[in-house]
Amino acid sequence: MDNIAEPLARAGWPDFSLYRPHPQAKSLRDWLGEACGLTRVLTQFLGSESPAVPVLPIVNPPLWEFGHIAWFQEFWLHRGGDFDAPSMLRHADRWYDSARVAHDTRWSLDLPDWQATRAFFDAVLERSLSLLDCDPLTDARAYFAQLALFHQDMHNEAFCYMWQTLGYPMPVAWPEPGASIAADIEIPAGSIALGARPGSGFVFDNEKWAHEVRLPAFGIARHGVTNAEYREFVDAGGYARRELWSELGWAMRERLALDHPRYWRRDADAWSVRRFDRWLPLTAHEPVMHVSCHEAEAYCVWAGRRLPSEAEWECAAGVCSGRLDYGRVWEWTSSRFGPYPGFTADPYQEYSAPWFAEEHRVLRGGSFATPPRLLRRTWRNFYKPERADMFCGFRTCAI
Repeated sequence: MDNIAEPLARAGWPDFSLYRPHPQAKSLRDWLGEACGLTRVLTQFLGSESPAVPVLPIVNPPLWEFGHIAWFQEFWLHRGGDFDAPSMLRHADRWYDSARVAHDTRWSLDLPDWQATRAFFDAVLERSLSLLDCDPLTDARAYFAQLALFHQDMHNEAFCYMWQTLGYPMPVAWPEPGASIAADIEIPAGSIALGARPGSGFVFDNEKWAHEVRLPAFGIARHGVTNAEYREFVDAGGYARRELWSELGWAMRERLALDHPRYWRRDADAWSVRRFDRWLPLTAHEPVMHVSCHEAEAYCVWAGRRLPSEAEWECAAGVCSGRLDYGRVWEWTSSRFGPYPGFTADPYQEYSAPWFAEEHRVLRGGSFATPPRLLRRTWRNFYKPERADMFCGFRTCAI
């Protein structure tokens, strides 16, 4: 394996023993094989005759994204994050490094075709599995194997977002969210440790490290806002009432000419919703999905409620384990995405730090398309508040 480089200690890199315990090598091999298998399934209909994907800020060209996944795995797990260690694919660094390849230029690159890209993808996976099978699993190896795995998991979910955005068929069957139980959970005042602790396993840099936050008593909904609850807001003319919306939210609503959530439509006296390439009846008890943070905030004003902060969300998820119903849709919070005290970037420096400057809101909880191995109550997702292409919804708190 002549392109395998042991990750070298570098200035600013963390002590990887802080990310113990790590999974056994066999588990990592199985998970990586599973993630790559899903990537293949999600992109199986793409090839030389696949439809062109428009240049949109919320998607990537699928051919580029597929190659980027393989490059990222090779760069961190095989090459130790070292540009001086060569890729097995010539020009891969020039094509696939998302930190240096501007988004809109990804459509015009001289990329290898699907056959060559899939061959690169398969070769990287084969070497990764051999590496995890044969070599000692050091803390650094385990860290970068998980980084590559979780990066791929997130891109697999992003492929699903993309197929929803473009109205393509969904190549695999995802479980439909089930019914939720109404009611608030009352949380007494107290202090929580917000964030991850060393020794809790792999975490991303924006979760580091746990720090004390004092919270007053609050009540938080046991479940996310449902389609039926949100439909009441829509039917009450909520999208036409300026007083319910923030300045930025109203500007978004006018720009997009919204009078109901994206992917909803009224059929006579009933509502339907688009799921990938199919229109289905709107199911009353499912969590509302594909609503922006601005829409969530307008609903809250109308309902006399508010969004939880991320500290409140994390507190409830910990204190009320088993009673807080989450993991169906990503949930908007009122918190702006920013660094925790003492933040330091991990080796993949572009994961968090570049996004602190512009407003991104924190989302918590995971969606039905998020692999369970990624779900933990300290994980912080983040998007601009006008985005709604993700599988996102929200829950509310009492005022």
